[in-house]
Amino acid sequence: MDWFTAPGYWLSRLVFQRALAGLYLVAFLTAALQFRALLGERGMTPIPRYLARTRFCRSPSLFHLHYSDRFFAGCAWAGCAVSAALIAGVDSLLPLWAGVLLWLVPWALYLSIVNVGQTWYAFGWESLLLEVGFLAAFLGNDEVAPPIVVLFLLRWVLFRVEFGAGLIKIRGDRCWRDLTCLYYHHETQPMPGPLSWFFHHLPKPLHRVEVAANHFTQLVVPFLLFTPQPIASAAAALMIVTQLWLVLSGNFAWLNWITIVLAFSALLLPTHAPSVPAAPLWYEVLVLAVGAGLLFLSRRPVLNMVSRRQVMNRSYDPLHLVNTYGAFGSVGRVRYEVVVEGTYDDPPREDSDWRAYEFRGKPGDLRHWPRQFAPYHLRLDWLMWFAALSPGYAGEWFGGLVERLLEGDRATLRLLRRSPFPPEAPPRHVRARLFRYRFTDWRELRETGACWERAYVRDYLPPTRLTGSG
Repeated sequence: MDWFTAPGYWLSRLVFQRALAGLYLVAFLTAALQFRALLGERGMTPIPRYLARTRFCRSPSLFHLHYSDRFFAGCAWAGCAVSAALIAGVDSLLPLWAGVLLWLVPWALYLSIVNVGQTWYAFGWESLLLEVGFLAAFLGNDEVAPPIVVLFLLRWVLFRVEFGAGLIKIRGDRCWRDLTCLYYHHETQPMPGPLSWFFHHLPKPLHRVEVAANHFTQLVVPFLLFTPQPIASAAAALMIVTQLWLVLSGNFAWLNWITIVLAFSALLLPTHAPSVPAAPLWYEVLVLAVGAGLLFLSRRPVLNMVSRRQVMNRSYDPLHLVNTYGAFGSVGRVRYEVVVEGTYDDPPREDSDWRAYEFRGKPGDLRHWPRQFAPYHLRLDWLMWFAALSPGYAGEWFGGLVERLLEGDRATLRLLRRSPFPPEAPPRHVRARLFRYRFTDWRELRETGACWERAYVRDYLPPTRLTGSG
């Protein structure tokens, strides 16, 4: 091994790059299939309206140059195509410089989407995909062994993801310190998965062990990433196991999956690395310059981690090159859900034939068992979870959602699992009500077949109709 590269990580790089390209594909597919209802020209928070009040330097994006729904769709599907090419290993068939540029294409396309995505893209894993995707561009291809600088920077990202999440928990909700948060979390998390009901009903002593193990993995193990092998590999492997446990317990888009991908970059996998020439000088200079720049930008995330007022999921630059991460600094004890209903009756009455819209991921029908969607990201369902916490989280878009349901907007209805009204015959009125949901116990499940039980709390939105409708 020369001073610049680490040939022993040849297979680790291969697994990392192909898996990351797979996550890019999921992200672009999510954008392509959902953007019209959320962000399109007739969406709930239209991109053109956002661009009219936002400068390019604040949110760099191709869409400042031109926007149309067709152009957005073209960018999203182009991202899918490039991601598929990277999964197939096309970058390894190109010269080194061309491979670097090819990896920067999905990064630039997804940056353009995130920077106009507004509240629909205000999730930590968006910035994480961009930060990791940028680093992947400088990891090289089959013409050069993996650069040590980039491998170190990937571990640095993994450290910040895990350690930042651990700090936000231990400083946050008291239940993390007394080891009781998992008494509630599996039931109140944003989008339960098919096994969440079972996780919730695990014995409470096991829940306490889970929390203690989580603290160890996030507050102690990250430091071992910077120790010699095989200790660093063991630390990364433990992180992978922990993340797979989280994958089984809920739907967190690609957050867990990209953390697993990052951990693979730290594994020293057994392989016979091919003999390749030394890295060209231009490549060494480029990688060292990028590394120095990213380490300089890291000062703000580091200051955030050591601060008593640590914040979660913040980007400190418009290119999302170095960010701060963390999740669930507080855990809800009660689950609330907004149930959206419509009726043909005019005027509407309490005893009218109110029919509920069913969402793909968020709880609604008491007998509908949660599904596994991650790493696919159901953006509307996630925002509905925030809306149930407080109407303030829904101010930008909830009125637009109701309006489109009243119009029978096909793009919006495609985001749902089931609409009780066909697009050509939308309801006359739509209302929303807030319910408290809880998982049933074993006896209730056997007797009713329902995994949820709910109780009415209050009206969330009174019966509403389109302005000016007769």
